[in-house]
Amino acid sequence: MKDLREDIDSILPSLIELRHELHAHPELGYQEHETARRLLDRLEKLPGVVIRTGVAETGIVATLGTDKSGPCIALRADMDALPIQEETGRHYASQNAGCMHACGHDGHMTCLIGAATVLAGRADELKGPVKFIFQPAEEGGAGGKRMYQEGALKDPPVDAIFALHAWPTLEAGTLAIRPGPIMAHVTDFEITVHGAGTHAAMPHRGIDTILVASHVVVALQSIAARNTDPTDSAVVTVGTFNAGTATNIIPPVARLRGTIRALTNKTKVATKERLRQIAEQTAAAYRGRAEVEFIPLYPGLSNDPAAAGFVAEVAYDVLGAQAVIADEPPTLGGEDFAFYARSIPAAFWWLGVRPKGAETYPGLHQPTFDFNDDVIALGVRLHCEMALRFAASWGK
Repeated sequence: MKDLREDIDSILPSLIELRHELHAHPELGYQEHETARRLLDRLEKLPGVVIRTGVAETGIVATLGTDKSGPCIALRADMDALPIQEETGRHYASQNAGCMHACGHDGHMTCLIGAATVLAGRADELKGPVKFIFQPAEEGGAGGKRMYQEGALKDPPVDAIFALHAWPTLEAGTLAIRPGPIMAHVTDFEITVHGAGTHAAMPHRGIDTILVASHVVVALQSIAARNTDPTDSAVVTVGTFNAGTATNIIPPVARLRGTIRALTNKTKVATKERLRQIAEQTAAAYRGRAEVEFIPLYPGLSNDPAAAGFVAEVAYDVLGAQAVIADEPPTLGGEDFAFYARSIPAAFWWLGVRPKGAETYPGLHQPTFDFNDDVIALGVRLHCEMALRFAASWGK
């Protein structure tokens, strides 16, 4: 039987071309119409693949081996880009001003298309169905939630789901995973500070909302530093501060917007309560008034121990133990893969993309980040190995 690597190598130039096309034509969440078309051009040519389109508006669910009786595995890739002006200087750089693939989703989609292509040629080796889920709007749009609600994990029902993510702090050729909490609960907040406007030359006649809001920003930093167990993790970040229209006017209103990140629901709840207390009472201390609104975004992502163990087992065989980190520390980033993981066993793993020998590499969500073409073949192979081994390993 031909080695998987031979199958992958034969399509690798085409996959790199696809990755560059996707990178050059990024689209924001729920706007991925051209992206979906490019993916469908490839998927519709594969034998034995049943395709469902328009899931969560632009998402695609492609299923191989619908006639197989074994357990069903799902592999997921995200499709959307970010509102960032690209600065990579690549010949395939974004052609859409102010929009770029700065989080590696172009690479994620390419690896999954590659896996679908290879596995379609080896369908007789599969014991159960394989679902390839191309999901829109991961970057804040909760596309994973809508995909789940619109039946992406049904017909046939999925037994476990897996996803890779590019990770620039890891060297190419390495994989990281961990069981349990791996990414944070994410809740945004908006604090509206009310005071009394007045002439800037007569501050005593008003209540300075900029002063009040500034003290609120400083006081919020005590939550992680002095209200959170040092062995736990929480972040409170104020990302925007808006107030005022002129240099000689003290404005009556100031608005702060930011985000809360926590690895456990208990810490998330406690952080929200402390934020409300600090905002309201700090504002009151300076004669102002604060209103706090919370906007829940993503639940925390926790890897199922058995699913994480399966990923590690496959990675050990493919990469060798020296290239696998099975207890990677969690991150306080958010990920809507959590919406799948709340309902079925799931594992989210990181694929190293930092070029070998390089000490640093641009981080995610930076205008200079680019997925590394050199790891596409490995991403495809790991997807394929998981799909081919899933039925024999799952449930043991």
